Order: sequence, then structure tokens, then C-alpha cells
Amino acid sequence: MLNPNVPAWFEIPTEDLDRAQRYYETVLGQPLRRERIAGGELAVFPYGGKPNASGALVALEDVRPSVQGSIVYLSVADLVPVLERAVRHGGDTLVPRTALPEGMGYFAQFRDCEGNRVGLWSPR
Repeated sequence: MLNPNVPAWFEIPTEDLDRAQRYYETVLGQPLRRERIAGGELAVFPYGGKPNASGALVALEDVRPSVQGSIVYLSVADLVPVLERAVRHGGDTLVPRTALPEGMGYFAQFRDCEGNRVGLWSPR
């Protein structure tokens, strides 16, 4: 049976994998790992040791960046500086820092350098 609270994998589409990797490494302040899988290249996000509980930037012919559709939320310690870097390096704030009910933390959304809508979640 699947655990509904644990994502297995996500992919954020890119037009330019090198540009997107530089952007996310700058915004998140962490390196992404390049991998080749099935003839394609990925820039994989760091993960906390859970097998397959991560994601990657991908450049695929049949997938395009968009602000419409599914939204991936990245967990960060403090979303304010991350959101500021996202905008400073070519993104736009779509939803500002917003409190969730009952002390569940905060979220925001931004458009990245590729044109994707991406969410951030933080406990503070």
C-alpha cells in the first residue's frame, strides 16, 4: 500500500537544463546532482535519505514549463530568503508568504526562470 504523504518523485520541466540548474542552486543554496538516466540528463534535488523521495529538473522534448497544472512544493527552512533569491535571479512572486491554519507553517509560490509555478513550504 502506498503512503499518501510521501511523494515518490517529481520533475520540473526546463528549456535549458544548465540555466535552470544554476537558478535552483542559487535560490536554494544547495548543489543539484547531474545524472544520466535512459539517455536523458537530469539535475537531481538533494533529499534526506529516503529512497526515491526527491525530484529533478528535466529537459524533455514533449514536456514544457508552465504556470498551469500541478504545483511542486519544496520544503525550506525559511521561505523568505529563498523567495527573495527566486525573484532576484529572474523569477516572480505569484503568491506571497501566506500563513497556513493551525500553526502548519507558511507557503508561497513563484514563477521560476523557466516559467514554472513552484511552491515553497516552511515551518516559519
